[in-house]
Amino acid sequence: MDTTPILVLGATGSVGRRVAAHLRSQDVPVRAASRHSATRFDWDDESTWEPALSGISRMFLMAPDGVPVAPDFVGLAADLKVEQIVLLSSRAIDVIGDQRLLEAERVVRESGADWTVLRADWFDQNFDEGPFREAVLAGELAVPLGDCRQAFVDLEDVAAVAARVLTEPGHGDRVYEVTGPRALSFGEACAVIGAAAGRPLAYEGDPDAYRAAQIAFGRPEDEVEGEIAAFAALRGLGDTEPLDTVPRVTGRPARTLEEYAAAASGSWRTGEADGAGETGA
Repeated sequence: MDTTPILVLGATGSVGRRVAAHLRSQDVPVRAASRHSATRFDWDDESTWEPALSGISRMFLMAPDGVPVAPDFVGLAADLKVEQIVLLSSRAIDVIGDQRLLEAERVVRESGADWTVLRADWFDQNFDEGPFREAVLAGELAVPLGDCRQAFVDLEDVAAVAARVLTEPGHGDRVYEVTGPRALSFGEACAVIGAAAGRPLAYEGDPDAYRAAQIAFGRPEDEVEGEIAAFAALRGLGDTEPLDTVPRVTGRPARTLEEYAAAASGSWRTGEADGAGETGA
């Protein structure tokens, strides 16, 4: 049995901690790294990079929302003979023009390591651990996607796919689109979440409502307008087609939004946060 640990970045966050848990459930050694882990890792502190990378051959790579994956870090991984990199990315980044993730994918593909990119759809956990939580508690969510359907995916399924890819052969040099089992509009998703939360959750799907909500939060207008343009591009793709990546890679069905919401319902009813999440798109 290989006793070399797998490096999991962001190991205290919504995604990384689940990837680490899935690996440990398979009795795979894990080197959990983050700013608050025993193995300290900080994208802004290059002195933390080599200690995290030394002595590992496989890595789950992700960066917090808005933080670029540093090419020098990936280059250092190559220099230290890291053989496999699994990168968490997001669906439709080429359409919406997400240069941060497009550049991350390019750097990983050109690293010389065996690579796999996981392009995930909207995370279910955005509703209880991430950016939609406060909207759920306030009773109204604005996302300018109209009735366009998205294949919301559970982070447990994303993590399970990542763990399989990191521990099984045959996944190299591939891009996996990771979706839930069914496509829902945000309006339909809000109805599911509201029912589980025991509180109404209204949905506003037009750009004006989104603009007003974001400006009320004090966000810069140019950033908001850029996001509205990206949402318009995503909306132009039409409804998302759910894919079989989760059952094909993990051997079990993907979890439905209803199953997720039932499990998370206590979070909204008590008002207690479960953690700081990452976004998915």
